[in-house]
Amino acid sequence: MTPFARRVYKIVSRIPLGEVRTYKWVALKAGRPRAWRAVGQILKNNPYPLIIPCHRVINSDNKSGGYMFGPGRKKSILELEKEVKECLRNRG
Repeated sequence: MTPFARRVYKIVSRIPLGEVRTYKWVALKAGRPRAWRAVGQILKNNPYPLIIPCHRVINSDNKSGGYMFGPGRKKSILELEKEVKECLRNRG
């Protein structure tokens, strides 16, 4: 794994539950603002999709972008996370 890929995975793993960021945002945070396509390729090969929430990264135009389990599943997971976050907010 390259140092850039490690940075990408670290940044993505810190995106809060129920929130999204763009590929461009991740690239910027990883120190390579023009490498948003590389971010997409790195996330496409995410070895730990249950630990590193690559589904929380979307296109700059707010479209879902790719996902290893399909765009429909990505959307469903994001909607579920928003519901969980809301439930947790209402409990506290």
